[in-house]
Amino acid sequence: MTITKSLANMRLPLPERMRPRSLDQIVGQDHLVGPDTLLRRAIETGKLFSVIFWGPPGSGKTTLARLMGEYTGYPFKSFSAVTSGLKELRQIIEQAEKMRDLTGNPTLLFVDEIHRFNKAQQDAFLPHVESGLIILIGATTQNPSFEVIPPLLSRARVLVLKPLSEKAIRQILERALSDEERGLGRYPINMEKDALQVVVQFSEGDARVALNNLEALVYHYKDSLDEGKTVTISPRDVEQVLQRKALTYDKAGEEHYNLISAFHKSMRGSDPHASLYWLYRMLEAGEDPLFICRRMIRFASEDIGLADPQALQVALAAFDAWEKVGPPEAELALAEAAAYLATAPKSNALYVAEKAVKEEIRKSGALPVPMHIRNAPTGLMKKLGYGKGYLYPHNYPGARVHQQYLPDGLKRKTFYYPTERGFEQEIQKRMCQIKTDAEKKSDKS
Repeated sequence: MTITKSLANMRLPLPERMRPRSLDQIVGQDHLVGPDTLLRRAIETGKLFSVIFWGPPGSGKTTLARLMGEYTGYPFKSFSAVTSGLKELRQIIEQAEKMRDLTGNPTLLFVDEIHRFNKAQQDAFLPHVESGLIILIGATTQNPSFEVIPPLLSRARVLVLKPLSEKAIRQILERALSDEERGLGRYPINMEKDALQVVVQFSEGDARVALNNLEALVYHYKDSLDEGKTVTISPRDVEQVLQRKALTYDKAGEEHYNLISAFHKSMRGSDPHASLYWLYRMLEAGEDPLFICRRMIRFASEDIGLADPQALQVALAAFDAWEKVGPPEAELALAEAAAYLATAPKSNALYVAEKAVKEEIRKSGALPVPMHIRNAPTGLMKKLGYGKGYLYPHNYPGARVHQQYLPDGLKRKTFYYPTERGFEQEIQKRMCQIKTDAEKKSDKS
């Protein structure tokens, strides 16, 4: 590379200079470009297919698209929904036809923000995708199921990019700090570990934001660095230069447990305002959203249970929403779940029953299953009395019949005591009715 070209490249923004040049340099998307994955095999063999990359900003959609062109050597054209229209598309199609006549190769057409195209514009791609003239590479931050027309969606594979983890962002930043050719490695920078973590937190999983922030931070001290002075950057320096305040939060330390405890207890205390406050305190500080979702799933069973059976479904839906959509859109799904759980009727009856059952098992050991409810798949087992005397509930009124299900010695044991709150009130009525019916039959016998 000539000195002139090197200087020109250094004038590019840091995210552009540090863009991965190979599949092995891509961080955080191993499920797509790891060894023996579908996409990697397609890129390395040149047997490409139309694809729509769906993922949050700064996760690597554009980089993957460019590498598809560089690995295969196919003509590569970019087409933006913001700045391009049908006129530009027609020009690209004409050029693609000429290139196919010359080389026999298709043209890769990268359509950024494909969700911004209307139906008519998306329809224009169809015949050329079908004919193989172009291989479409779409990129979107929105759910393609809602934003891309079905005919186009059926002719492309949707590949989902994950939000970049803090570990991945840190790896990207450390690479930029050490790279003397494309990055900031030529500068004598002493970045404190906690300072780098603040930059990571500020990125919110977006590699482009992370690298832009790092570049702005380093260039703030450019005069001193150009003079050869070593610059030490602390967390406070990061906050002052980037004009943001890092929330105190150590995921492995006390504050981590303090905040999740405050969140859990606010929901248990039926306070949606405090629940939302602590939720966003954790999100803004960089807590793993799926950790929060897992805690809400546990809360739905432990503190609500059957007082509102829908609570568990809401918590599970929040987990699913984050995995499928990611930030920032899915943050509201977590907020919806937190508010629902906070205002739902509360019961720890299942939690109490769980502890009682486990304690009984520890105390009484592996008691034998009563003979009449054992399975009898063989003739020998039937002769031994397995299943003998079992009463099939569906043969009786109300599909209920009084018989022993617990082991001998525990047949009068009770573990679950539903409350009178929420749906458990209905469960309590059902259990009382079952007990009353059983007692009546016992009296008759």
